[in-house]
Amino acid sequence: MKYSIRDAQTSDMAEVHQLIKELAVYEKEDDAVEVTVEDLKRDGFGPKKLFHCYVAESEGSVVGMALLFPRYSTWKGPIIHLEDLIVTEKMRGSGLGTALLRKVVEHGKKLGVKRINWEVIDWNEPAIALYESKGAHVKRDWNVVHLDEKGIETFLERI
Repeated sequence: MKYSIRDAQTSDMAEVHQLIKELAVYEKEDDAVEVTVEDLKRDGFGPKKLFHCYVAESEGSVVGMALLFPRYSTWKGPIIHLEDLIVTEKMRGSGLGTALLRKVVEHGKKLGVKRINWEVIDWNEPAIALYESKGAHVKRDWNVVHLDEKGIETFLERI
């Protein structure tokens, strides 16, 4: 199946949102998606742009996406964080995931970042194998720490 990759537009955000929900189901977090299409439009294209998004299109539909944003490392300097790279189920195995990741890496190189970070769930062996085959280091000795909204409130109550 042929596809093309381009910068996302506000009109793509409904399909991007569907991909985000598809990923949540795949990762067994069906009810975790709180972000809305309107949030994506505001945060990705408004006056305070919080992320950049690439979409992959095939036969007039969005079949993949990569969403990233700038970060700063106290050890390295400017870096980018790849929040999600999603390929719809029907396109998995087509090379689209590698093509999207390449687009992200090219973007990072163009920006002159020192590192590109992302997370992968520990049971997603196909993704881990792909990333390692391309030269990425999967840090199995680090734990990801999150404070969700409830955790933020709990933290503030306890100090």
